[in-house]
Amino acid sequence: MIIDANEIEGGQTLAANLCIVGAGAAGITLALEFEYAAQTVILLESGGWHEEAASQALYDGDVVRPSTHPPLRRFRRRAFGGSTGIWGGRCVPFDPIDFEPRPWMQLPGWPFGFQSLAPFYQRAAELCETGDFAFTAAAFPQGMRRPLEGFRGRRFTDDRIERFSCPTDFARRYAHRLKAAANISVVLHANAVTLAASPDGACIDHVQVATLAGRHFRVQSTHVVLAAGGLEVPRLLLASRNHHALGIGNEFDQVGRCYMTHLAGTIGEVLPAPGKKPFLGYEIADDGTYCRRRFALTEAAQRGLGVGNFVARLHPPRLHDPSHKTGALSAIYLARAFVAYEYARRLQGEGTPSAAIRLRHLGNLLLDLPGVASFALHFLARRKLAPRKFPSLVVYPRAGKYSLDFHAEQAPNPDSRITLLRARDVLGMPKIAVDWRMSSLDLHTVAVSLAGLAADFAESACAELRYDETEIPDILRREGAYGGHHIGTARMSLSPRDGVVDKTCRVHGTKNLFVAGSAVFPTSSQANPTLTIVALALRLAKHLKNDLSIP
Repeated sequence: MIIDANEIEGGQTLAANLCIVGAGAAGITLALEFEYAAQTVILLESGGWHEEAASQALYDGDVVRPSTHPPLRRFRRRAFGGSTGIWGGRCVPFDPIDFEPRPWMQLPGWPFGFQSLAPFYQRAAELCETGDFAFTAAAFPQGMRRPLEGFRGRRFTDDRIERFSCPTDFARRYAHRLKAAANISVVLHANAVTLAASPDGACIDHVQVATLAGRHFRVQSTHVVLAAGGLEVPRLLLASRNHHALGIGNEFDQVGRCYMTHLAGTIGEVLPAPGKKPFLGYEIADDGTYCRRRFALTEAAQRGLGVGNFVARLHPPRLHDPSHKTGALSAIYLARAFVAYEYARRLQGEGTPSAAIRLRHLGNLLLDLPGVASFALHFLARRKLAPRKFPSLVVYPRAGKYSLDFHAEQAPNPDSRITLLRARDVLGMPKIAVDWRMSSLDLHTVAVSLAGLAADFAESACAELRYDETEIPDILRREGAYGGHHIGTARMSLSPRDGVVDKTCRVHGTKNLFVAGSAVFPTSSQANPTLTIVALALRLAKHLKNDLSIP
């Protein structure tokens, strides 16, 4: 069933075998795994069915360097379904090398290998509605067009693909199942404000819950899973101090540290060689899923260069420069005030354009009206109205020049962290400060990878990549903290000295508290996190059901 917390009488104690805090991708996946089981489940969601200003305001806090990191309300949605209500749908698994020991990463990585998670990826792909778990071009017998004809890389491969969800809003897609399951109670507008430890501190006695309307109640549960996202999980752990003076799981000051996103940016010019046709678009799998190839740094190259994971895609040219001569691109640039924040942030034009630049963009638009009309119709039909949305902007520039869009792994860095502020929200919870930082290894990964891809293009005689290496730090500072990828703030580790949860996602030093979601990732890979979040939640569900013998 699905109920509203404001309908629960104040002071009550609800009981369950499993209490899940947060109804996003991880929380809903966990609950679905207990559908019609003998165990009772309470799934607490801070928001309601839709995004509400008062609930979103609970995210407010400080960003230490606002120019490098989005505001804390961006890319986050305090509502049933969590950020699956606003995500772009890109689904990519982690690579086997991501789970290997990599000494150049400096901190310990995953405490298990790829094969421990691999069995759960197909089911995760089904829940995310992204088709088969097949992420190489070789898996498509009909063949897939290549990003650049003639590419033959020594350092990079173009055999890897990415697949796209609808994108699936987990609340819309699975609410009917949660509502019908008699053993599952979804409680909306229920804000977990304290994890109350038992007198000996060894387990969680209950979760204290409050609503914005002033109701207060508690949930007592045999097991508790925090699935509230990479920024809210450390906030709740650090704020729960009735027994643990530094917060739960924080004996060695690890909660909130090693905060990672992904290093993203658009750089340079890609000039295809004569006769070498680029392909920016998507292939459609037999099940209707959009897929496309991209350039991926090979595992051998990562080991040889001592860098993190890195992928790149051909991209339309920088929109602020009208020399692309393309009406649709100029139209987007001229309308940038109405473009969504996550895209407007990467238009790459600094300051207000001059009148001459605006006139050149207007000229592009007028001279390419058929192209503008075609783009607008495609955008309306296949992006806005289609049940499975066309994933992204695909415009072939009339000038024949492209740019390179990259997505790179950020290394874990203890100085990049989430801490509590003295200021509190209306529920009495301490607000957070986000101090996101890059390291020299992050800059090295991007610089070395770009140089390697430029060399592969040249050796293949398929294209020329021109870029200014001195621009890399500025691009990463402006664009690098990618979207809603909040990773590593309750990292997995063998020892509590190196992290917050063990290899089963149980918080070190507790018997019944677990964390689900990207907060537990000890490394970030090149991959968008959602598919792995869901796979790891499935793995945790199996552990809770089979290994812990929940009564």
